[in-house]
Amino acid sequence: MLKIGCHLSISKGLYRAAEIAKSIDANTFQFFTRNPRGGRAKDLDMDEINSLKEFRRENEFAPLFAHAAYTMNLASKSEKTREFGRMILKDDLDRVRAIGDTYYVFHPGSHVGQGAEKGIELIAQALNEAIEEDNQTIILLEGMSGKGTEIGRNMEELKMIIDGVKNNEKLGIIIDTCHLYSSGYNIKDDLDGVLDEIDRIVGLDRLHAVHLNDTKVEFSSNKDRHEVIGEGLLGLDAIVDIINHPSLKDLPFNLETPNEPEDHKDEISLLRKEYKG
Repeated sequence: MLKIGCHLSISKGLYRAAEIAKSIDANTFQFFTRNPRGGRAKDLDMDEINSLKEFRRENEFAPLFAHAAYTMNLASKSEKTREFGRMILKDDLDRVRAIGDTYYVFHPGSHVGQGAEKGIELIAQALNEAIEEDNQTIILLEGMSGKGTEIGRNMEELKMIIDGVKNNEKLGIIIDTCHLYSSGYNIKDDLDGVLDEIDRIVGLDRLHAVHLNDTKVEFSSNKDRHEVIGEGLLGLDAIVDIINHPSLKDLPFNLETPNEPEDHKDEISLLRKEYKG
């Protein structure tokens, strides 16, 4: 069965988001751990979390994606910003552990002029401080489009972060189809070649999930502009090849396309019809 969902608001709670996911024929969803442009997070309601766990079991949900706030920049040259990011990271990992069976996804950060090598060192340092020896949460570095001073614009940078973390057994990557194409990985015309490169540098065993997005921007543009499935420059054929590829078809996919839930339902229906797994 195709494991697919979309990004949903949890303003009315995680349980309500799960109900919405089911109503659009999704069996996973992504949510922000807190305000994506700030630092505040609601306290978890453990009664709700327990109800959510039961709902997910009953409806055979795949792992959820918990996405960190955009304000978490572990690579900043500002100590205050890095300290804020480390606080968010530790708190988020506690929250995700309580929710259970949830991947923690975050943008590696931006080095803001320090250089990628220094930024990578700072990210690895923060992860070493935050990841406990008994950690069971799968933490995923997101590959980025490469705009500005973003870190994670290629597999080499993601691998350097992973190698810098001592307790990295549960540390992996998530690919974003829009970001990959925009950063110069031609998944439209050479998906096998791109996956071979990911395997050679990072290892496909560390690839746990996919953000499934079409793109508004040209190949290797280093811009991040998502498009509705089938309406962008990747196109439906390339997206269908991705969800059916032997190395990817069993992974959980979440849409981040510019749509409301009722429109995501149409995208999910389309992709389920095209899935051959």
